[in-house]
Amino acid sequence: MIKINKIMKKNIAVVGAGGWGTALAMVLSQKTDVLLWCYERETADEIELNRTNKDFLPGVELPENIMPCNDINELKKADIIINTVPTQHIRSVYSQIKFSFEDKIIVNGAKGIEQTTLLRVSEIFNEILNIQPNNYVVLTGPSHAEEVSRNVPTAVVTASANIELAKYIRDFISTKTFRAYSSDDVVGCELGGALKNVIAIAFGIAEGLKLGDNTKAIVITRGLAEIIRLGNIYAAKTATICGLSGLGDLVVTCNSKYSRNRSLGELLARGGNINKVQNKVVVEGVGTTNSAYLLANKIGITLPITEQVYNVIYNGLDVNQAVLNLLDREIKNEVW
Repeated sequence: MIKINKIMKKNIAVVGAGGWGTALAMVLSQKTDVLLWCYERETADEIELNRTNKDFLPGVELPENIMPCNDINELKKADIIINTVPTQHIRSVYSQIKFSFEDKIIVNGAKGIEQTTLLRVSEIFNEILNIQPNNYVVLTGPSHAEEVSRNVPTAVVTASANIELAKYIRDFISTKTFRAYSSDDVVGCELGGALKNVIAIAFGIAEGLKLGDNTKAIVITRGLAEIIRLGNIYAAKTATICGLSGLGDLVVTCNSKYSRNRSLGELLARGGNINKVQNKVVVEGVGTTNSAYLLANKIGITLPITEQVYNVIYNGLDVNQAVLNLLDREIKNEVW
């Protein structure tokens, strides 16, 4: 286990200069210099020259102590590496690294389940870089990049099997407007952050079909029940999933104008082309829908909303029929 006093020098790198990575770099820049790895050389050049990131976080000026780079092996300088690379691309990005991560902390800000392996992000990092649970922290919660970058009050969770590390990262990233809470429930935080994107697609479908507030309330509450049901299989705490990392993130992702997952659902309800959207932006709920559906089938549990979203996205099911399929299910107790 890494001793907390060994990372006090706080050399920080954020991996991924999308909206979320850039916003996190802005939060951290209030405490220290930040190395920001950019997948696109053009993004690194723009940040260096103009202090902007127009493609991923428009309208925001970036502080001078955010230092962009395009060489993944520059991360060797960092003690704490904060990942915001989307889940489905983590393996390909980090497989390029030529140095050991033995003495580094990974703080993961991506949400999802890998499609090819059905692994959570902590399990991916363990497999590809041998990151041990005591050196891993998940950072999650209701935190749209557009609002975080503008210092809108936000609360998140840092979770680790190493609770002292979770508390250390909690204290380090917290500012006057970005408040962190700590937890030891990594599984609950990871599953809550992943599956809320699937439910947000369903919420967007309901919004696009103009089904009303009653229907949208069903999606949120029964969607939460699905996350809890899956979490229980893996010993996640129900209280965690009912907190910021689950319910909080679910509410903001369903209701926000910034939510790509909700927007995708609305597009699907209007007969839009999912492939065109996926070519323009990463909608993490699409891959997670596939992963969650396969995982539920593998372990033998039922996730009705997830199943219908899966059939809409991957099998071309009509959205109106998906709604009818849910309403036509067997009537049963609310808690089951």
